[in-house]
Amino acid sequence: MSAACKHSGGSDKINKLKKILMSIKPNTVVSLTYELHTTNEEGQQVFVEKADEQNALVFLFGVGMMLPKFEEHLLGLNVGDEYSFELSAADGYGEIDPGAYADLPKDMFKEVDLPNIGDVIPLQDNQGNHFRAGVTAILEDSISVDLNHPMAGKNLIFAGKILSEREATAEELSHGHAHGADGQAGH
Repeated sequence: MSAACKHSGGSDKINKLKKILMSIKPNTVVSLTYELHTTNEEGQQVFVEKADEQNALVFLFGVGMMLPKFEEHLLGLNVGDEYSFELSAADGYGEIDPGAYADLPKDMFKEVDLPNIGDVIPLQDNQGNHFRAGVTAILEDSISVDLNHPMAGKNLIFAGKILSEREATAEELSHGHAHGADGQAGH
């Protein structure tokens, strides 16, 4: 009887070790579902977006692709684990920067239709970095835009499930991103 107890105890240790080895850690490709909510001024949760099993979020963990605190909450989780956590605005996309507003000359838009209030427009800075800005006002000679991230100033509430986890391939590590949940997706 003591041999059976030792054997099952050893089996438990092996299973625990396997679980640790197969848990989310840097340089692994993670596939997961999530629902993202924020809260409105009244404190009620507001749905933002989701990734389901048919359209899962797949990413290379630990290389700076995701919000650092998002990854911190996933570290050590295993396939099948469910998660739920809230990130403060500071740990998400930052607080709203009151200096991140600009007036763009209307002649920037001479080759395209003028945007409307509420539109999100693509922009590029002098270093070639692409980003988006929300149109806040149309003035006589300019378009006022908000350069803050759309989720700036908001707490982010995530809930989801880990679908798969695997070691990243050498090619994925050299490229700095996942090539799909199975490692076979091209560019």
